[in-house]
Amino acid sequence: MEDKKHYSIGEVSEICNVTRKALRFYDKIGMIVPDEIGENNYRYYSRQTLLEVPVIKYYKQMGFRLEEMKQLINGSDYDQLERSFRSKMDELNELEKGLIIQRTSVKDWYNLILEARGVINERVSEVSVKYVEPVNCCSMEYDFNYSYMEAIINIDFTNFVEKIENAITGPVMILFPDFRQHMEGNAKKVRVIQKTLEPTCEDVTYTFIGGMYASCYHIGTHRNIGKTYDKILKWVEENNYKCEDFSVERYVTDFWSTRYEENFVTEILIKISREK
Repeated sequence: MEDKKHYSIGEVSEICNVTRKALRFYDKIGMIVPDEIGENNYRYYSRQTLLEVPVIKYYKQMGFRLEEMKQLINGSDYDQLERSFRSKMDELNELEKGLIIQRTSVKDWYNLILEARGVINERVSEVSVKYVEPVNCCSMEYDFNYSYMEAIINIDFTNFVEKIENAITGPVMILFPDFRQHMEGNAKKVRVIQKTLEPTCEDVTYTFIGGMYASCYHIGTHRNIGKTYDKILKWVEENNYKCEDFSVERYVTDFWSTRYEENFVTEILIKISREK
């Protein structure tokens, strides 16, 4: 940089890699004021004034707004600097928390789409045994009336999660305490379950029971999901297993993702053990 007494706005723009428009705005709000105003209202800046540009860029990198920068640049004492930086750290921590929630939610939903596409493309519909790890979820008892759309996109559950100041992610699941009643169309009280992104208090936490489960994907509308239950029960009998009374329907893709019911993918899980 050539050592000169004053630099024109064009020279400052080139030297500091900042637009003339930005320099004029900084002048307007009193952040970087020209040292001289020449003929035709031309602005001229001293070498010392040029050094304020990197400071502003660094504050901008840290996320400070212009009005905050102005206070910091104009001779703040250490107490005020500490308060300003502490406040900014608290603000950024909240932003980071929000971004983590957004990223996790998007990633989990993306993985569900991949899972559903794989199931449909490969026509995966056979019964298998899988180990399910125990996991703590948020849960709410729900009066089930066989309106799957209302049960899955559940306004009461959404309001409930907001009330406890949490966020949900991953697939909605419904636990049917007696799946045989469910198959007969007589299920009444069920439990809506979904993973949360923050810990929940014991009153609203449901621990998904870990262990070995018979798993089978159901492709298509929920109206004929009983056929997949029949398939699982036949497999259980043929392979000398016994099953618990409850079942969990894990909605991989559903009304949240698409309105085309033929593309719905639901995983049915029934806890099993060997007959002795």
